[in-house]
Amino acid sequence: MFTSTSSFAQRPGRRDLADRVPDSVQLVADVPYADSDNRRQTLDLLVPKAESDKPRPVIAFIHGGAWRAGDKRQALPRVARFASSGEYAAVSIGYRLSGEAQWPAQIHDCKAAIRWIKANAEKYNLDPDKIGVWGTSAGGHLVAVLGTSGGVEAMDGSLGPHTDQSTNVACVADFFGPTDFLKMTEGALPSSRFDHDSPQSPESLLIGGAIHDHPEKVATANPITYITDDDPPFLIVHGSADPTVPFNQSQLIHAALQEAKVPTTLVTIEGGGHGRGFPPETNNLVRRFFDHHLRGQESEWQDQSLEASEPRVRRPR
Repeated sequence: MFTSTSSFAQRPGRRDLADRVPDSVQLVADVPYADSDNRRQTLDLLVPKAESDKPRPVIAFIHGGAWRAGDKRQALPRVARFASSGEYAAVSIGYRLSGEAQWPAQIHDCKAAIRWIKANAEKYNLDPDKIGVWGTSAGGHLVAVLGTSGGVEAMDGSLGPHTDQSTNVACVADFFGPTDFLKMTEGALPSSRFDHDSPQSPESLLIGGAIHDHPEKVATANPITYITDDDPPFLIVHGSADPTVPFNQSQLIHAALQEAKVPTTLVTIEGGGHGRGFPPETNNLVRRFFDHHLRGQESEWQDQSLEASEPRVRRPR
């Protein structure tokens, strides 16, 4: 049993976990990747039960929650559909939250998880060179940093027993992740949920003080800081009416990647909110993106806009 100083209210039990994973998929739950007994520093691995004559590519998901909430198990249904296809293995990565540890602890955890995947690739028949990462909100921020900071010693950290492994990833799906904390206020809508400049904002709590008082540390959390022309391809998806993470955050990293000649596609969900109103086509784009970069099923990519879907109306019971 792994323990943590963080609270896990209503944590799913083993039976609940089984309900989240198809029978065709093996779940290896709560695997420690950092040589610790902190349950936040664990991952869940989903591997198809059917044998494969070649190593499978991996989709690693990182959850959101403003770096101060959320649980890796929330993502199991989302990634299980990839593993159930038999064509991918999938991983959901946990990490320490800002109430327990400040930046860069979160990216150090995620990098250690990537190293664990590569070090255990042969055991689980995984392709260590075909790891795609996907995250939403705070998780989108973390996968963006994973994508741009491979080999940056200060971001790689030294957690876990597999420091001989690279932290490079093959592609990045960044869903509405923050990318430049100091420019969030200027892009915020009147309906914004947060005063991003407040000492109590999620960004400030992650950094350990009001963001404008710590610009140098904030720069280390900005994935744009590390962009080079050899970074992996990005798929960026964001709602234009996001009240939580301003849409300009995706525009900023997209422009910076373009300037560096890194393959990048920005999908705007017109009228979409913070992960709300995303039409079904969004999931198809994610699948096609990973198929393109991890399975060699090439397709054309260009920036595009999709109309937000109508919110589902709850029917009275």
